[in-house]
Amino acid sequence: MAGKDGDKHDNASSSTSVREQGNVLLQCPKLTETNYTTWALLMETILKAHGLWETIDVKDAVDEKKAYTSKAMIFQTLPEDVLMQVAQCSTTKEVWDSIKVRFIGVDLVQKARSQTLRSELESLKMKESETVSSFASKLSNMKAIFTNLGTTLESKIIVRKLLNSVPKKFLPIVATIEQYQDLDTMSFEEAVGRLTAFEERIKSQDIPEANDQDKLLMASSINQSRGKWQGKNFNNEAKENMKWKNSSNARGRSTNQGTKDKSTFRCYECGDFGHFARECSKWKHKKDKQEESYLIDDDEGPTLL
Repeated sequence: MAGKDGDKHDNASSSTSVREQGNVLLQCPKLTETNYTTWALLMETILKAHGLWETIDVKDAVDEKKAYTSKAMIFQTLPEDVLMQVAQCSTTKEVWDSIKVRFIGVDLVQKARSQTLRSELESLKMKESETVSSFASKLSNMKAIFTNLGTTLESKIIVRKLLNSVPKKFLPIVATIEQYQDLDTMSFEEAVGRLTAFEERIKSQDIPEANDQDKLLMASSINQSRGKWQGKNFNNEAKENMKWKNSSNARGRSTNQGTKDKSTFRCYECGDFGHFARECSKWKHKKDKQEESYLIDDDEGPTLL
């Protein structure tokens, strides 16, 4: 019985240990030639979660088991060539620093890269077609690179850079933020949130404007079509008149006025067949009324004076 109780106790202890390890089990990222900045941030967080960051950050002697555990976690993320480079390092800090020098460089190189990065930051501008979220990601990435280079980029600097880099359509919200907010204490996330909210409002207002523009384009197209149709009718009438003038009926018009056949010709004033526009009685009646109205206006002019 005692043996069985002992076995149960050992199994319980073993399972508890597994569960405790499982609670803090985190997946370590693989290091590549292009992802050192991301790798360093994730590994620092994972080592802190395991309580192992002191093996890198503390200069004094640390627990040997912790030192080997942290080295093992870092080693399993390294490609073969980098692993061979750091295999002879005695401490975890030496391993970490060796990898950092390989991917970032020594102090002089770091200073040169930091200066280049500052120039890129100063020239960086948000494009008209770019979203606030996309541009903010660029600034966050540059801030992380500055940190890895040993330079701290203060939050107020990155906030001012964000507000100074947006297009003109964001000027109303930028002016409001600068007037009513303290930029020295404002977080980068809050600034991004306010600009994103304003961006969404602009998008909602752009939809009716686009519909109005479509209506204007449709009206313009209709007007152009009408103009072409009217011009075509005018040209057709001119061609018919010219055709009739050159015909034998036109040349014999003075002697055979009453007998020529006009049934195939169409009047472009009233739309009826059998006569030309200059012979249209409806058009003449309309013209007489216009002249009559002009005479009335001329007669009434002096009376009004």
